[in-house]
Amino acid sequence: MTLLAGVLQAFFVDRLERQRSASPNTVAAYRDTFRLLLRFAQQRLRKPPSDLLLAEIDAQFVAAFLDHLENDRGNGVRTRNARLAAIRSFIRFVSFQEPGHSAACQQILAIPTKKTDRKLVTSLSRAEVDAIVAAPDRDTWLGRRDHAMLMLCIQTGLRVSELVGVRCEDIVLAAGAHVRCRGKGRKERCTPLTREVVRVLRPWLAARAGRAEDPAFPSRRSTALSRDAVERLLAKYAKQARLSCRSLRNKRVTPHVLRHTTAVTLLNAGNDLSVIALWLGHESVETTQIYLEADLAVKERALARTTPTRSAPGRFQATDSLLAFLNEL
Repeated sequence: MTLLAGVLQAFFVDRLERQRSASPNTVAAYRDTFRLLLRFAQQRLRKPPSDLLLAEIDAQFVAAFLDHLENDRGNGVRTRNARLAAIRSFIRFVSFQEPGHSAACQQILAIPTKKTDRKLVTSLSRAEVDAIVAAPDRDTWLGRRDHAMLMLCIQTGLRVSELVGVRCEDIVLAAGAHVRCRGKGRKERCTPLTREVVRVLRPWLAARAGRAEDPAFPSRRSTALSRDAVERLLAKYAKQARLSCRSLRNKRVTPHVLRHTTAVTLLNAGNDLSVIALWLGHESVETTQIYLEADLAVKERALARTTPTRSAPGRFQATDSLLAFLNEL
């Protein structure tokens, strides 16, 4: 009768941290999954998490937990699949550590991921971007910070996790101006900066007057902004921008929408998909393919190169009086 607690602790300490050297973001994602799982187990099984048995976490229980995420917590299919991926990683570890549970592990690993609807990505027009960038009040310290942060985000296409991790030393404004960031998979990359962004960042960093290791865009307490804080700030400025830009009223603006906007802008400028993938830090060009599918301008240019069909327009005319009567009903 193996307790879940010991195996779960070994999974985080031994497998994730020591053997795999998983990134803090990966550890945090797995941690949040098992927090939810243990709370669900406490309510369903009426037992404290420290007393749970490994055998009680079977395929039926995991399936019920996934249904709970969707039906009770209102999580989307993508979130459900991400939680299942974390559970699968743990179960694979269990199958080696506790061979007696191999049959139950195989049943859990057989739970399929759900298919998701693949929607077109949302991006902003030039007018919409200008309205959002103009929203912060640059007469205040916070407004200058947010304006500089938005300008950097839109031009570079940084992920929100990369943006909040940018330090003062990561922004180089001398010849060959660029910003360094640490992205997914702990990969580092450099992204060049335009003169317009340099002109905004130079006075901001001078006013910021931080040390090299300090966050470039700090909170009021001089700590790094959280991802939730950036999302709230952007939502606030998008709400203000809707007053002057009506097209924003039907769009939900998130930090990832700004990233999509950068990609579509690069695509419209004639850049190859491989260049855009390199710019955004994508692992594969296949990931960047979504922007080609969403860009209507590319399809319009392809349509313009085609030869139109030579078909005269017209409407169907019934040749019989009875058919004509029926068609008019």
